[in-house]
Amino acid sequence: MDIFPALLSVISDPMLLAAILLAAVVGMIVGAIPGLTASAAIAMLLPITFYMEPLFALAFLYVIGKSGRYGGSIAAILFNTPGTAASAATQLDGYPLAKSGKAGKAMKVATISSVIGDFMGDIMLVVGVGFIAALALKLGPPETFAIYFAAFVVIGSVIGKSILKGLASAFIGILVAVVGLDPISSQERYTFGSFDLSNGIGLVPLMIGVFVLGEVFAQLEERKKAKNAEIEVNDQAGDDNTLTWDEYKPCLPHALRGGVIGAFIGVLPGLGSAIAAFISYGEGKRRATNPEKWGKGALEGVAAPEAANNAVSGPSMAPLLTLGIPGSTIGAILLGVFLIHGIQVGPTLFLTDKELVYRLFACGMLGILAYGLIGYFGATQVARIILKIPTNVLYPMIFLTSFVAAYSARGSMFDVTVMTVAGFVGWLMRKYDFNIAAFVISFVLAKGAEETFRQSMLMSDGGALVFIERPIAALFLAIGLAAMAFRIRTILREQKIAQGGLGDA
Repeated sequence: MDIFPALLSVISDPMLLAAILLAAVVGMIVGAIPGLTASAAIAMLLPITFYMEPLFALAFLYVIGKSGRYGGSIAAILFNTPGTAASAATQLDGYPLAKSGKAGKAMKVATISSVIGDFMGDIMLVVGVGFIAALALKLGPPETFAIYFAAFVVIGSVIGKSILKGLASAFIGILVAVVGLDPISSQERYTFGSFDLSNGIGLVPLMIGVFVLGEVFAQLEERKKAKNAEIEVNDQAGDDNTLTWDEYKPCLPHALRGGVIGAFIGVLPGLGSAIAAFISYGEGKRRATNPEKWGKGALEGVAAPEAANNAVSGPSMAPLLTLGIPGSTIGAILLGVFLIHGIQVGPTLFLTDKELVYRLFACGMLGILAYGLIGYFGATQVARIILKIPTNVLYPMIFLTSFVAAYSARGSMFDVTVMTVAGFVGWLMRKYDFNIAAFVISFVLAKGAEETFRQSMLMSDGGALVFIERPIAALFLAIGLAAMAFRIRTILREQKIAQGGLGDA
């Protein structure tokens, strides 16, 4: 297999190994800081990758994403504040374990389960991505546009509490993406006479604004509600902090099942690790020998969501690499890195840069090993460091770094303005429950969707029936509409049940 030469190549490069190790540490720390996310860290660090080799840049950010997903469990278990949305499921049993003096034990279960799930996801990625790419090579513009359409609809309607807000978020992302010059006629679109807007909205300042500034604004607003819990973290050897095989053995089936659930959900664009974690938690509790203990401090309740959470990471790269469709917000940022370095993402990537792809997979696997070892032996030390950082120092530093990062990308004050506006937009979207993932992914996908739509129209002399006459295109259009219809049906059923419950009361 291509992965084994790639692993040997990465292992023989000391500088690349150092970058992987640094990324594992950075991701874990950022993921463990309540209120910050791996997406925010990646967006903030995106400008420095301009000066890196493509593999170094991609591997550095990719491993931060992996480690950040795991790092969220530290905040969930020790501080009762999920470091990431997916860690909210881990919090249900992790924090009760910490309160009972078993924080170290819970952290070790989370670490082992995260590593198991992440490796399962990466194995699925390595085995299946070549097959998906081979199929993608046979797709024409109509089929590709239909896939884009399905992605827009699924991402907009399935994620979040409101279908209308999700679809509106996707539409806003598309609207922002078309600002600038028409790629064919060169006519200005939504520039309002501004020369700066004629070049379009930059990916880097938009990402930094939405993910970093938006999160900082939200955290400042919720500062009083987000105080860290005072927990004594004991890392000394003892009955409460060591983990034996007999204790982890009941967790293993839940970790393996969570790995499978997370791996399959990861392939579907937009669903993400939070959904995978809660599905795995619910399925684990349903199959548990003692379900009444879940939510009160069950080790299995930590293993199930953590494995699913991290298993999403690898497979979410499959639609990005083979179709150019990011499966997550982290994938959307990585797509930007590919484009910055002049690498065309899609099925032809496996013909032009196959070695780069498999070396990236190898870096991901070594990143799993790195955060696993660091987390197993040093997660509580990371927690102590985080507890010592006062929020009145942390958030101003992040705020200042964001401005520097946005300006350094192109040396443009207009980019700083874009970042600031995007920060307020991101904060408002969080405040009113709009779908940030749908907004960002749609922004990234819009140009590719427009290109394939126009190519399809040229092929068919302007006839829209080309999307129905070609079976694969029609299939993906149907999948998108079916996903939205299923989501509407689910929401109506939940509302009916809630009204019935109110009526009974």
